Amino acid sequence: MRNGRRDSPVEHGFPHLDTVRAAITALFRRLSYEGIRAYGASFAPADAAFSPADDLHLGAHRVASAVVRALRLPDARMVVCFRPLEQAATVELTAGPEYFIEVNDRFRTHRRDLAAALAHEVTHVLLHRLDLRFPSTADNEILTDTAAAYLGTGWLLLDAYREDDLTHQKLGYLTPEEFGYVLARRALLLGEDLSSWFTSPQAYEAYVRGRALAGQELRRAPLAAADRAQRRRYARDRRAGAAAPGASYRFEQQPDGTRVSFPCPVCGQRLRLAVRGPVRARCGLCRTVLDCDT
Repeated sequence: MRNGRRDSPVEHGFPHLDTVRAAITALFRRLSYEGIRAYGASFAPADAAFSPADDLHLGAHRVASAVVRALRLPDARMVVCFRPLEQAATVELTAGPEYFIEVNDRFRTHRRDLAAALAHEVTHVLLHRLDLRFPSTADNEILTDTAAAYLGTGWLLLDAYREDDLTHQKLGYLTPEEFGYVLARRALLLGEDLSSWFTSPQAYEAYVRGRALAGQELRRAPLAAADRAQRRRYARDRRAGAAAPGASYRFEQQPDGTRVSFPCPVCGQRLRLAVRGPVRARCGLCRTVLDCDT
């Protein structure tokens, strides 16, 4: 899937979706349901505001401190400096309590998106302290963006996405649609709607596309809300005892009968249920109650 301008250097669609889903599950396993719920309030737009009249370094430290509070790192002090960089920003990960963030010089004047760059780097600090990482550097960056979005600060990274005839800008390693998908998955758990927060029309459009995919996952068999085509395919696979290619569910033959396993649409943990018809299941990881028809 690809959206946006054909000549755009910005990657679109959902190329990292498996890693994004694994990252959401990893966050639940590391933080627990209660820990995730503690991040119920997203980073406020007012806390990201940084006008040209503000002192550069005082303003940068004010925004960094607000991101630290939003990510519940009360004893982490961020020292922010500006210098020429190829990337948007980088952070030196140490034992703390001080962390040094170097920010690309362009944010001296493009202050609107400084909070987005800081959100990614402070999330690196959070994951470092949680000792949560993926094996490869590339997957760790996807984990960081996913964590930022799922824990309430990463919507800033999506809002920094802008495309027009003269500008192509995107921060972070997720595509715009993947950021929208993660934010929609967060909304499923917390009942949060960020639609009115986006200042970038392109960011809002990407959020809508990501939300549509997250909505589709709520209507996949064996969930009771699955559409007729999904139900027919599921019934056919159930009779065959094997899932068709691309299906999210799997059948397992057990001594006491057939079981079906499928990912929870909220946290991604796989659930295993007996194949016996309508049933209500409760995910043990995120506590979501799901109406199913196995």
